[in-house]
Amino acid sequence: MTGLNNIRMFVRVYELENMSAAARDLQVSAAVASSRIAELEKHLGIRLFTRTTRSIQPTEQGRIYYPKAVKVLDALEEAEAAVHEVTLNPRGSIFVSAPLGVGRRLIAPNVAQFHEKYPEIHLRLRLSDRKVDVTAEGLDVSFALGDLPDSGLRVRTLADCPRVLCAAPSYIARRGMPRTGADLIADTHDCLLLRFPGSTEFRWTLHTPEGLQKFDVKGPYACDDGDVLTEWALDGRGIVMKPVFDVAEHLASGALVPVAESSPPPDAQLACLFPHKRNQDPKSRLFIEFMAERIKAELKRRERDYQLPR
Repeated sequence: MTGLNNIRMFVRVYELENMSAAARDLQVSAAVASSRIAELEKHLGIRLFTRTTRSIQPTEQGRIYYPKAVKVLDALEEAEAAVHEVTLNPRGSIFVSAPLGVGRRLIAPNVAQFHEKYPEIHLRLRLSDRKVDVTAEGLDVSFALGDLPDSGLRVRTLADCPRVLCAAPSYIARRGMPRTGADLIADTHDCLLLRFPGSTEFRWTLHTPEGLQKFDVKGPYACDDGDVLTEWALDGRGIVMKPVFDVAEHLASGALVPVAESSPPPDAQLACLFPHKRNQDPKSRLFIEFMAERIKAELKRRERDYQLPR
């Protein structure tokens, strides 16, 4: 097992190009991570990395060793998965990511039930509205809402989620009611934007009589946390674009009201992504099936609470 732990550490250091990040990912100290790499190098009799105070890079031998090491770990994982499936006792850890709204409202409330049903499967849930790299971050399952990345990952579509432009009545009283996407630009409305490296939400795609059009909206507030945008909208700071499930309770209560209804945003696709090899992992498959059923039921319930005009 010690040898396998050393190989796992090598693979994560290679993929993340950072010893401390690899240590955090595998939940050990930086000292343990460094020790495991040193043990592996001593065992192989070669240097796997060149280190400086600012970076760590694989040597030529390290680049040769990496794909072979990945194959060893994949083969072991497949063997363990096959044994656990035969024994009907799946166990181990699942590393899952999701956007904040999806994670908080659709996934996290069901985690305890999943663990009760499969007590030997442990879940690590990472919530962030930024884009994630499933392979580089070692994820087993990643939920995505909106444009899906162009990758070699497997994709399972879960639902099409209606979206809405909305604002607080206090904002509308102060700035007026925009009727179309063009009004957002002409009247320089304050739009609350989801921004992070690689984000495209500063351009809103909306339905118009001429078809889908992109609008270069602007506003004084931006954040990489979608829930913060909702709080700003509730406080009357501007217009936000959100999935209906994310703000259904606020729409139903009147705390937020739809705007620019002549130019609604298109639905956002909710999907889960996972590496091809995870398709053979019973614990990942069980998790996806379990969550898919409950997510669909919760989306229907939330959208019933507020019927979006069409």
